Amino acid sequence: MASRTLYHMFQESVRRHGSRPAVGFKATPDASSYTYYTYAELDERVRAFRRGLDALGLKTGDTLAMLSENRVEWAIADLAAQSLGICIVAPYATLPAPQIRYILQDSRARAVIVSDARQADKIQEIRHELPCLEHVIAMEGDPETLRARGLIPFTELPAIGQQSGRTQEELDRVAASVDPDAVATLLYTSGTTGDPKGAMLTHNNLLQCPDDVMEEPVGDLTPQDIFLSFLPLSHITERAAGYYLPLRAGACIVYSRGLAALPDEITRTVRPTVMLCVPRLWENMHSKFLEALARAPEKKRKLVTWALATARKAVELRASGRQPGPILRMSLALADRLVLSQIRQRLTGGRMRYAISGGAPLDPETTVFFLSIGVQMLEGYGLSEAGIMFVNRPGRQRPGTVGLKLRQVEVKIAPDGEILMRGQGLMKGYLNRPEDTAEAIDAEGWFHTGDIGELSPDGYLRITDRKKDLIVLTNGKKVAPQAIEIALKHSPYIAEAVLLGDRQATVMALLVPALDALRAWAEQHDVPSQNTPELLEHPEVYRLYRSEIDRLTPHLADYEKIRRFRLIEQPFSIEGGELTPTLKVKRHFVARKYADLIATMTRS
Repeated sequence: MASRTLYHMFQESVRRHGSRPAVGFKATPDASSYTYYTYAELDERVRAFRRGLDALGLKTGDTLAMLSENRVEWAIADLAAQSLGICIVAPYATLPAPQIRYILQDSRARAVIVSDARQADKIQEIRHELPCLEHVIAMEGDPETLRARGLIPFTELPAIGQQSGRTQEELDRVAASVDPDAVATLLYTSGTTGDPKGAMLTHNNLLQCPDDVMEEPVGDLTPQDIFLSFLPLSHITERAAGYYLPLRAGACIVYSRGLAALPDEITRTVRPTVMLCVPRLWENMHSKFLEALARAPEKKRKLVTWALATARKAVELRASGRQPGPILRMSLALADRLVLSQIRQRLTGGRMRYAISGGAPLDPETTVFFLSIGVQMLEGYGLSEAGIMFVNRPGRQRPGTVGLKLRQVEVKIAPDGEILMRGQGLMKGYLNRPEDTAEAIDAEGWFHTGDIGELSPDGYLRITDRKKDLIVLTNGKKVAPQAIEIALKHSPYIAEAVLLGDRQATVMALLVPALDALRAWAEQHDVPSQNTPELLEHPEVYRLYRSEIDRLTPHLADYEKIRRFRLIEQPFSIEGGELTPTLKVKRHFVARKYADLIATMTRS
């Protein structure tokens, strides 16, 4: 498709689908129903808001920060900014004030839009350290109170624009002049190692995924589809595939009210047809189903087990490029009528066609489960610096892989196993970091992803680990930890696992127990469970975890086996520093935080 900007892409959908719903949201937390804007109505609000941004003096090349959860105002502000050639930077709303300060300083943001009082307080705390920041716009709050604090009410910006902004005709000319190769957004890496870096992504970069998905096509997205927007828009997966893609398709985006409301939104109030999320959500849905199944009466448990086993045979055939025969198709139809359709209704609302997973490796068993119940689970692979590069295709999924590359992506595997890419989605570079850019993108234009992987002869990519995460033992053997950690989390007693042992003789592990399951086990085995530290130190608990490790890792080579482990009482969290905002474990942070505990293993 001809080169164009994000705003022009949106305008194409307005012309084609003007009367169809574009966005849905709860106008207030206690609203009984959703409010919807059509594409034409959303366009009207975008055009009014851009006059307000113009009246504030924001211009092409400036940076506007968004400190907000996913909501309709986010889309209005973003599209308005893109029409003026203003760059968006969106720190994760969960970040503390010092990390937000770093990003706003680095990006030289002239204005920031905050969602609520909590986010406004963060900005007030650091505002004196942000000399470039001129305006703070607040989505929520009493207008008089906001103005008294030096904040501009979001709802008043259109009126400000009407009073002193340029005309819509003048701003249309500005929109027409925006370069598709100009930087549209800065996506800051999640910082698993060191300070985050701002990946400069252009309009052309961000349109690679929506255009590739629609033009191949990958699946059959239509204006009738409903996307549930839950994964933060600061994440490349949600930005490209959960926001710009549905706008490109003329579909409707409904904004989630957050984690507490999510189960009800999925199964009852929204019942989306498409949803993107990190693996943890899908894996939790799978594990909770298995827990419920284990408690079911024997007759029901046997029927469900038969239905899932029947569906699994069909999944495995399709993964190998074959189709079920007539007998299996008949059995599958019966299984769906008796069991699978009910599971699908209960877990996903009955309308979900595509469940998309990205951001970290997805447990292949979870992929098989969703495929078995009739939901197209599509695991993909993308990076802030390179957009969405790979995705499994509906009906041709290969569990354990991230699928096939998108059309505007080139890929190759370096001699050391690192995945290299180049193509339309590749960033311009890292903001203010020419040396880091030169290190990441070589002289031939190949971006070094830092991920280790394997390409099958027919093009399916399997990611085996992060290059920097490889554990190199003193005997020279290299251990890839991610697959082992995923295997360990199949235990009902293990919530999180981190493998360690770099420059050590053997592999070690830190395990975060699933405390509810562990306490239930302890009560059954007469082990005192009220005092958590004493519980984790109990010899019987140690034997339980030793047996779980051995049960789940019999396939490992001798040098890969976990010889020592320790249990950690405190769950990993973003606030505690162990997890990135995209819920990836910061391995090096964990190693530093628990250095004393790790030392007890190296001495034992």
